[in-house]
Amino acid sequence: MIVDFSKLSYIKIGPKIEVKALHEDNYENEFVIGRATNTLISNNPPKLAILDDRYKFIDIKNGYLKVGAKTQNRTIYSFCKRNDIKGFEFLAKLPGSIGGSIKMNAGVKEYEISNSLLAIKTLKGWIEKKDINFDYRYSDINEPVFEAIFELKQGFDYKLDEKLKILRQNQPLEPSLGSVFKNPKGDFAGRLIEKVGMKGMQKGGIKVSEKHANFFINVGGGTFEDMMFLINEAKKRVFESFGIKLEEEIVIL
Repeated sequence: MIVDFSKLSYIKIGPKIEVKALHEDNYENEFVIGRATNTLISNNPPKLAILDDRYKFIDIKNGYLKVGAKTQNRTIYSFCKRNDIKGFEFLAKLPGSIGGSIKMNAGVKEYEISNSLLAIKTLKGWIEKKDINFDYRYSDINEPVFEAIFELKQGFDYKLDEKLKILRQNQPLEPSLGSVFKNPKGDFAGRLIEKVGMKGMQKGGIKVSEKHANFFINVGGGTFEDMMFLINEAKKRVFESFGIKLEEEIVIL
């Protein structure tokens, strides 16, 4: 299938190229794109694939929650709210699909997708959580995720739901890839970028958000090169000023 990443990508950057519809029998080492919510795609990316629609489902089975990896985070949030299931409140404002969220251990503050995860299905079959290494915005999963099983706990937490929504009110609404950098231990990437004078800085159509400096937003016509300029400039300035090496949270292809 042909995908125009300048329309699909959340930051509206990327080429119009052929992308494979991936299932468990046709993987050939392509890079798997979910909703391109945290992926910056150049004009010359590696071979790309998007999961087939067969992996877009949610089931309650044998006392567990079983989810296809193409299922959107917000779909899972809505399903859990309707069915009084707790543990997924943080997905309300988290873009993307569950496969990508598991691979990067996505979350808000201490609420991470790995917290209630039990197992994932990959090319090797089912793998239990205890055999996967998870850390802050990290897992050692290096192959496509097709399905996942989670704990099923009753009692959707409405107070937590509201608290997490308020937390995210300081994030810009313009096209972006979310947090560009991981927070260094004991500090915040946004604070450091602001301290080195980059809040509001613009290169071409990409701007460091004045609302939250760890968000780089597309204000119109932004390119891969514009984004990379600001990423490299932030890393350079923060290292020169604080001796801290910022590490990207986004994926760059």
